[in-house]
Amino acid sequence: MCEHDKHSKALTTETTPAGSRRRRIWDLSHECHCPVIGVCIPLPTLRRIVNKAMNGQAIAEDYEIHVGAISECGRRNRLSETIQQELEQRYARTIQEFRAAKTVEAVTHMWLAAIDKGDVAGAFWAALTHPRCNAELQDGLCRDMHMLQHQAGASVRIDINRFNALVEQNKLLTRELGRVQERHKHTLAEKTREIEQQNTQLIQLRAENIGKDSSIHFLSCDIAALKAEVPELETRQRLLKKIEQMAERQTEMENQVRELKQKLAEANKAAADMQEQAAEQSRQQPEEKIYPITLHLKQKTVLCVGGRSGNVPTYRDLIERIGGRFAHHDGGLEDNQSLLDASLAAADLVICQTGCISHTAYWRVKDFCKRTGKRCVFVENPSVSSLARGLEKFSEDEAAHAEMTSQ
Repeated sequence: MCEHDKHSKALTTETTPAGSRRRRIWDLSHECHCPVIGVCIPLPTLRRIVNKAMNGQAIAEDYEIHVGAISECGRRNRLSETIQQELEQRYARTIQEFRAAKTVEAVTHMWLAAIDKGDVAGAFWAALTHPRCNAELQDGLCRDMHMLQHQAGASVRIDINRFNALVEQNKLLTRELGRVQERHKHTLAEKTREIEQQNTQLIQLRAENIGKDSSIHFLSCDIAALKAEVPELETRQRLLKKIEQMAERQTEMENQVRELKQKLAEANKAAADMQEQAAEQSRQQPEEKIYPITLHLKQKTVLCVGGRSGNVPTYRDLIERIGGRFAHHDGGLEDNQSLLDASLAAADLVICQTGCISHTAYWRVKDFCKRTGKRCVFVENPSVSSLARGLEKFSEDEAAHAEMTSQ
């Protein structure tokens, strides 16, 4: 590239060619034809031009076609004219740009700028055929193009090595891409199957939902129709619900009654056990002393309710000894409680031994005597002495009542 500066300096001292006519390819010297044909026209294009000029198909090799075209460009003929036309059309834009150069120095600067850009084919043809191109500039252009071809050859070799490396890398990447594509293909097929299954399930679910919605709609219509046919349906439903609640309450009450009856039976059994224990104790105790009683019952019926079964003969002896008639009811332990009312009605005096009587019999005796005004003496201890004291109390009450009546 150092030669460029020499060319530019030399051109300033040379005589500038006169006129504005651009040179044709056959006007150029023979040494210019080789770089023009080799650089400015691609080989496929050159072969096409040769075939067109020969009206046939050239079977020669590329080098032979190149050499033949160079020899034909030395004079004006059909092939050289076709090559001239191709070059003018191919580089028309660059030629138009070089028209702005009015001096050899301007052409030289444009050529050097094209070298810096790396686009020399069009610039070489435009500068070489420029009206201001003299012999010195032409020689410099040819020398520069010769060196550029050497550099291009070296670059081509480097590019070939790089290209071969890229080819190997491309093979590796292609194989890797194939594996990735295969995995992607399998994955895509699997996902496609999953999507199809999900779509099938979605369709089934939609169909089920539609069926359910239809059933709900039909049931709603049926309910509305039933409500219209039975205006009091809601009231009946509330009553049925209330009846169910009452039935549940009744069941609970029956369970409670059953439990209470069971507890009552247990209490009665416990009371019977206590009476038996008391009777056993009375049999083991010595016979009580009978206190004299001044009362005379005058054949009155004395009903003794309750007491120990072992003391009944003693009760009878005591009552009959003072002129009374003895009647006994055990207070519901063994005797039927339904006989109690009849016994109470037939008695003139009732002695209720509260320690050995059921609760029911106690309240029935108390209620009956209260309603009828019949005298009743309550004795807590079921012993004979307690019965005697009860009779004494009855005697005292009778005397007090008689005294009040006489006054």
